[in-house]
Amino acid sequence: MERDHSALKKMRLDDAEDSAISQVPAAASSSMNQQLFWSQWQLLDSILPTGGFAHSYGLEAAMQSRIVNNPEDLWLFLIQVLDNIGSLLLPFVYCAGRSPDAAAWVKLDQLLDATLTNEVGRKASTSQGSALLRVAASVFTEIQSLQDLRRTFLGSTSVSFHHAPIFGLICGLVGFDSETTQRAYMFVAMRDVISAATRLNLIGPLAASVLQHQVAPDAEKMLQKWRDRDVSEASQTAPLLDALQGCHAYMFSRLFCS
Repeated sequence: MERDHSALKKMRLDDAEDSAISQVPAAASSSMNQQLFWSQWQLLDSILPTGGFAHSYGLEAAMQSRIVNNPEDLWLFLIQVLDNIGSLLLPFVYCAGRSPDAAAWVKLDQLLDATLTNEVGRKASTSQGSALLRVAASVFTEIQSLQDLRRTFLGSTSVSFHHAPIFGLICGLVGFDSETTQRAYMFVAMRDVISAATRLNLIGPLAASVLQHQVAPDAEKMLQKWRDRDVSEASQTAPLLDALQGCHAYMFSRLFCS
């Protein structure tokens, strides 16, 4: 009887050890997921110095051209911007993040450079993209691939560092899933346009927050409409926006770079 009790006690100890061992991978996985959340939030934080707030996505030119005159016009403008970004740029984000490989990213960057038609938009894209790589390599020092990218390509003439593919690549290297990466790109664009509208005194800060919340369902529809598309399907849905952004460089006075 005493022997049976000792055996039972040993079995319980063994079970406890097995349970503790089985919980280690789960705990590690949970820790990785929690760390990913912090990385996601940091990449979307408005204080990240990527230069996004220096650009209005053509809103400043649209206001000076009297195409956007009030908050109602801003709503329509924002929807068209999101639709155009989804159709033209989201495929590059998706393809770069789906397989975060340097060689594939270089081809995507070169293809987008040939696709963008106006010089103002092209410069805005490369300015934000190169800044994003510098910041990401400085922040996520544990990701060797980012350090290699910065050392190999930054300052090189072989790539232009367009924002969409480098955003997708960095999100893929950090560990984002494909849908989160694409939704994050749409969110950043929406946030930057609304921020530009605030600084142009088209709407106030409170109205900007309300607008961002109200446009979110439309942004989600745009994401679902254009998500997971190959770059061969990339297209321009709002050519007037492209023309407006191209006029930005010719304005007599301007607050934004584009």
